[in-house]
Amino acid sequence: MIGNRFIKFDPAASGKSKFEELLDLFMQLLAYTSGDVSEALEWMNELDKKYQLTNDEYGMGDFIEDLKRNGYIRDNTETGAMQITAKSEQSIRRKSLEEIFGRLKKSKQGDHTTNKPGQGDEISPDYRPFQFGDMLEQIDFTESIRNAQINHGVENFQMHEDDLQIRETDFKAQTSTVLMIDISHSMILYGEDRITPAKKVAMALSELITTKYPKDTLDIVVFGNDAWPVEIKDLPYLQVGPYHTNTVAGIELAMDILRRRRNPNKQIFMITDGKPTCLKMGGRYYKNAFGLDRKITNRCLNLAAQCKKLKIPITTFMIASDPYLQRFVTEFTETNNGKAFFASLDKLGAFIFRDFESGKRKTVY
Repeated sequence: MIGNRFIKFDPAASGKSKFEELLDLFMQLLAYTSGDVSEALEWMNELDKKYQLTNDEYGMGDFIEDLKRNGYIRDNTETGAMQITAKSEQSIRRKSLEEIFGRLKKSKQGDHTTNKPGQGDEISPDYRPFQFGDMLEQIDFTESIRNAQINHGVENFQMHEDDLQIRETDFKAQTSTVLMIDISHSMILYGEDRITPAKKVAMALSELITTKYPKDTLDIVVFGNDAWPVEIKDLPYLQVGPYHTNTVAGIELAMDILRRRRNPNKQIFMITDGKPTCLKMGGRYYKNAFGLDRKITNRCLNLAAQCKKLKIPITTFMIASDPYLQRFVTEFTETNNGKAFFASLDKLGAFIFRDFESGKRKTVY
């Protein structure tokens, strides 16, 4: 009887060079250090001391030189400090995508399918007779020739308009997404790092959209006392600040961004771990971190209703388990007719990926 034979794991058998093995770890550390190369390398040295990541043939100094040689880091001529390059920023996004969503293959543009037929670029198994106005590339010549042979015979081949068969194609929906990330101080409270998983999700989602759905748009909005947009290239550097949570400002900015997008399909993803505690009224901030303030929550609910009228669903990913917060999120979601997920940090990416992908498979007329 043949069974399983277990042998000792050999890292060299993975086929990766020592540089590639260390690079994977370095990219992970950059996400935690918000792109700080010096801090990431300090962690690398500490891990090397404890787990012997390097050897006599390849040391940490060799790794740093290879990072520079391969264009992952460079010396800042003004400050003298090392900093990551655009190549590293893209690598971090790609690593986040692989970690959270798995290895997704690239596909052609506009890959969100709908059931609405038309002159799209995804082939359907359905056929129909030729109609005036159909494009030449829509004609299925194999089926058309077969019809001509059946209708007029093989020996005296001729093809009429009635013989032509059109293969249906489906439109592919385009979507504009705004991803809101809470960067209030509570995202690092109680010894739990919540901002790094949120950043990784944002980086993975941006890489997914730019590679698999290039016709879509993704905008990133961060919100604390105020809200402001950030570029995709800035995601590795996001940090939590000494802020309250101005959810209202974040939603208002997201609505303003989506108002300028011409895509008919629009949505907001919001990652937050706490209750709304801040509101800007004129030139001053109205703050209340104790419980749920009716003045703030009512404004949130009003915006949720406005988004519903504009057909902008809000999907809230709540990283909190407090019952009273969950009740508020439930009320907020019902007002918007959106969705809510009470996600743990390790499941956050899976939740967002499934919701994003399932949303793209809906038919929108």
